[in-house]
Amino acid sequence: MIYDYPKRVVCLTEETTETLYALDLQDLIVGITKYTVRPAEALKTKPIVARYLDAKIDDIIELKPDLVLAWSDLQAGIVADLVKQGIEVYCFNHRSVSGILSMILKLGSLLGKSKEAADYADSLSKRIETAKAKGLARKNKPKVYFEEWYDPLITGIGWVSEIIEICGGIDLFEENRHFQDAKRRILADNDIVIERNPDVIIASWCGMKFKKARMTKRDGWDKITAIKNDEIHEIGSEIILQPGPAALTDGIDIIMEILDKWETKQK
Repeated sequence: MIYDYPKRVVCLTEETTETLYALDLQDLIVGITKYTVRPAEALKTKPIVARYLDAKIDDIIELKPDLVLAWSDLQAGIVADLVKQGIEVYCFNHRSVSGILSMILKLGSLLGKSKEAADYADSLSKRIETAKAKGLARKNKPKVYFEEWYDPLITGIGWVSEIIEICGGIDLFEENRHFQDAKRRILADNDIVIERNPDVIIASWCGMKFKKARMTKRDGWDKITAIKNDEIHEIGSEIILQPGPAALTDGIDIIMEILDKWETKQK
């Protein structure tokens, strides 16, 4: 039986684009999202057919894709519109470290690169295990508050919470990890962060540059240990807020470095 793998692929989120480049399948990509940052060459060479919550359906149809790759319920409307037009869509819905690795394996299988995808996932798994061993050996484990949005405060996104723990930190809002939607990760009161008193604050405002002054001027936040010690750090959303390879490479490296430097100061 002859099976033709997809030869024209549209990526509606960045993490699938980055993965296809990592698997040397970039020539299959015929359309991407406006917010693609990794790799930089993609935005320079591939047509933009979507943002995040909306897409140019007619433009996608004109590209005659064999497969469109989407992510989560947030793109359910786009997926439905494309399916109604007879376009084949695969919508990932992962929100964990293991889910990112699974996405890579599934994507490789869909495109006839199962071995290459398995090798890539294995290399990422080894990085994770190395980081986890280092994190477990950490004698001083900092309490970490990760802020993914500023008004209202949103925290506890699944894979980031896991990465904080992998790197030897304590995610102060780990209980939110189990909620897939941002609405259920909204903090009822800003004072909760004051009460839990993080040692380290990491911010990554989705699609927006972090403004440190906006955080430090919040009522009562001057009492927080992380703010007193200027342990406030930003990670680009294209690195940490995408459930893809970047979070498991640069994301882990950056958070590990932040926590290493914090621990050194405690000696």
